[in-house]
Order: sequence, then structure tokens, then C-alpha cells
Amino acid sequence: MNAKGEQALVGTFVIAAVAVLIATVFLMSGAFGRSVKTFHAYFQFAGGLEPGATVRYSGGPKAGRVDKLRIDPNDPSRIEITFSVQSDLPVKVDSKAKIMSMSPLGDNHLEIVPSKNPQAPLAKNGALLPSDDYIDFNALTKQINDLAPDARRLLNTVNDRATELKVTIERVNDLLSAQNRANLAATLASTRGMIEEDRPKIKSTLTHLDTVTAKLEPVLDDFRKTLAEANKTLDHVDSFAAIVELRRTLVNTTDLTNRLDQTLDVNSENLDEMLDNFRQISENLREFTATIKARPYTLIRSSSPREHKPGEQ
Repeated sequence: MNAKGEQALVGTFVIAAVAVLIATVFLMSGAFGRSVKTFHAYFQFAGGLEPGATVRYSGGPKAGRVDKLRIDPNDPSRIEITFSVQSDLPVKVDSKAKIMSMSPLGDNHLEIVPSKNPQAPLAKNGALLPSDDYIDFNALTKQINDLAPDARRLLNTVNDRATELKVTIERVNDLLSAQNRANLAATLASTRGMIEEDRPKIKSTLTHLDTVTAKLEPVLDDFRKTLAEANKTLDHVDSFAAIVELRRTLVNTTDLTNRLDQTLDVNSENLDEMLDNFRQISENLREFTATIKARPYTLIRSSSPREHKPGEQ
């Protein structure tokens, strides 16, 4: 074989090797045998992405690549990113595009966040996907600097509250000193001793109070019935001055009875004195009731009629 034949053979081999290499690269990149879908999204900050950057789905393996970036002609403040992904990815109409990084020092990539709505339809080829703004290190530093005054005010407030808490703790310690605890213990012991000593008297007083109250209730009920009957009688004889005065007396007596009831509830410490007053009032009411029952005509006319002279009608 001559030299020209060898050169032709070598050239053919090189061309075949290059073709195999190119085919292998295209096969590994998925250019053959796979269909893709193209989407685009808008960002206020592109995060350093360039054409050929990786596109991932939910933090998984590479699912596509960024095709191109351009300034939005309708809004120069944002960047339009066009990217293509495998057509079998479940990219839905509410899936979001985000610029993320796998590590703090890693390169940024375009992330597709899956939809949370299983009923959402798949996004069509060329659809616009919603996006989340990318927060870079400078923006994060600016936010931290903006929070610095509030953090200082919070620290000052915490320091003030800590000082107040320290004063409060000192006062509590003074209040709970050994001397105060001893005084409190002595006071409690004295109080307990008084209660133990006077317990029979207290029990006897309460028992007596219950007995007196039980006996007083029927008297008050009889008195109320008597007042009701007297009021019915007075309804028919309102024209007599004496009856009017008697009605006023009954009203005053009713008011007095109500006040006695209130006094019985409030002034329990002066119960003995109140009971004496109740007994006197009960005696008076009993005499009054006996008088009405014995001489009911006194409700209409005087108990001592004037002397009748001969010849008078």
C-alpha cells in the first residue's frame, strides 16, 4: 500500500471517529430521541444565569437548559428567560420558576417548583410560568441593614426590661427575707390557733343564726299576709283620712321590713342586736294584729267614739 492510500485510510478513520464523538455527545445531551417543551419566565434579577445554564425539576437531576436571556422590551426592569425541558416533566400551569443554588458557593441554576394542586392542567409548550424573585447576597445584606435599627431598639427595650426585672427580683427577695418569712409563719400560726380556739363558738353562733332565721321566716310570712289583707281592705276605704294614715304606716312598716331583711344579710356581726330589734318589732306587730282581729272596727272609726247627746241623730 502506497503513502497516498495510507493517508486516505487515516483520514477516513479520523472522520469516522469525529462523527462517532459528535453522535455520542448529542446522544448524551438528549438532542436525539427526546422531545422538549419550551417555557419562559420573567425575573427582576437573573442571578448570573447564562444560556446553557442547568434547569432542574424540584431539586432533582438536570431536566433541561436555559436557551436565551433578553431584556423585556415592554419592561426594561426585568429579564425574560427562555428555557427548554423534557416534555415528559409534569410542568403545570401553576408551577413556579425560581433561581436557586445547590450550595452557598455553587453556581445558580433555574429551578422548577412542582405544583401543589393535583387537579391543575399541564402547561402548554411556550407558556409563561409564574416566578419568584431571586434574592441575592446584596439584597439580603440590605434587608439585614434595614433591620438593624429595629434590632437596636429591641435590644434597648430588652435591657430596660432586664433592669426592671432585676429591681423586681430584689424587691421579691426583700419581701421573702428570713425575717418576713418568720413573721408570716408566726401570723399564720396565731391565726390557726385563734380559729381552733373559737371554732366551737363560731359553730354555735352559726347554728343559732340558722335557728333564729328559720323561726323568723314564718313570722315575716304572717306579717306579709297581714299586710296584703290590710291593703285589700284599704282599697275600699281610701276616702277616710285615718285609713290613709294607716296605709302610710303600713307602707313604712313594709319598707322597714325590707331594710331589716337587708340588714340581716349584710350586718351578720351585729346579729344579736338585730334579733333583739326584730323581737320588739314582732311584739308590736303581734299586738297590732291582735288589735285588728279583736276590734276590726278601729280600721274605719276611732276606737273611742265621742259621747252621744240626747236629741242628736
